[in-house]
Amino acid sequence: MQLRYSFRLYPDHAQRGALARAFGCVRVVFNDAVRAREDARAAGGPFPKAGELSTRLITQAKQTEARSWLGEVSAVVLQQSLRDAETAYKNFFASLKGERKGRKLGAPRFKSRKDARQSMRFTANARWSVTDSGRLSLPKIGAIKVKWSRTLPTTPTSVTVIKDAAGRYFASFVINTDPAADAARTPESDQAVGIDLGLTHFAILDDGTKIDSPRFLRRAEKKLKKVQQELSRKQKGSKNREKARLKVARAHARVADARREFHHQLSTKLIRENQAIGVEDLAVNGLARSRLAKSVHDAGWSQFVAMLVYKAERYGRTLTKIGRFVPTSQTCSYCDHVDGPKPLHIRVWTCPACGALLDRDINSARNVKKAAGLAVSACGAPIRPESALAQRNETGSRGFPPKVRAA
Repeated sequence: MQLRYSFRLYPDHAQRGALARAFGCVRVVFNDAVRAREDARAAGGPFPKAGELSTRLITQAKQTEARSWLGEVSAVVLQQSLRDAETAYKNFFASLKGERKGRKLGAPRFKSRKDARQSMRFTANARWSVTDSGRLSLPKIGAIKVKWSRTLPTTPTSVTVIKDAAGRYFASFVINTDPAADAARTPESDQAVGIDLGLTHFAILDDGTKIDSPRFLRRAEKKLKKVQQELSRKQKGSKNREKARLKVARAHARVADARREFHHQLSTKLIRENQAIGVEDLAVNGLARSRLAKSVHDAGWSQFVAMLVYKAERYGRTLTKIGRFVPTSQTCSYCDHVDGPKPLHIRVWTCPACGALLDRDINSARNVKKAAGLAVSACGAPIRPESALAQRNETGSRGFPPKVRAA
């Protein structure tokens, strides 16, 4: 199993210039590869292969006056840029044929130096290393200061240097982990939990625990409004506008980082304490087009469920997703009576069949646990027993004995 470990980089002035040149070279090679493929398509000829593009766009281009500056950066990052272009086209064609799951992908586009995210990848062939003093040594760039928040479990196979919209630099290491070893050092647990995700409360557990939603975006809206107004007042193309843009990007980055940290802590806690987890597969794309769009994006359900998925696989836990059409909020968790849909303002309702007073969110979490097959009764038996053959006296319509009908 492959994982990524990201750490903050603090390059000095000269190193920032070297990184900017490397980002530019990677971007130019990627755009040249896209342009070569598009020219071949317009001419009706076959697409050039990766080896041909490598020779033409890197090896031969370095010998020309127009592209001689490609020799100032490591050749490995240029080769990886060609691989990224090739992967982008493979994903595009697979999406057209229906072989790739998810939404339809568009054709690869040209990259711009104004893109919010710049990146380049160094593999083992680039001979990058971590020095004894804890710095990241990159070829033709230098030893960059790294803020190590934890130690790497194994030797990384590659490192990707990223510059985000807020002007921050990160090093993302790819680590190969052994799920069996991770599961062995994780404490065993016989607990199971059903989770209902919401907006007022981010997560509601089947035992009645309610975890409040931090609402990071809502709390930062006042400051975001102020910095956005400052940006709108600056003249386009000026240096002051670029400074204001960085303020806006940093404000949004703080919100995203706080939300990601909250998701990591909560998902790790749930994975550590429970052997099996049931969660509802929500239609986030549909909810994001409703009047609750801002709150849905602020909650970040998709990111949280994705963390549960990979952490459950890594630590040997069982994660079950419940279909989005299962009426968990309409079914009584005691007698399984389906009472029909209810408006969102109704948070407590009484089951007309058994008379139980039900909290909407807790009842939904219990039904999620039931649907995942994780619930047990007081005697330890499954809540939903296996199906058995009908007895002779139970034959007929709806379990009633058949009556003698007139000829």
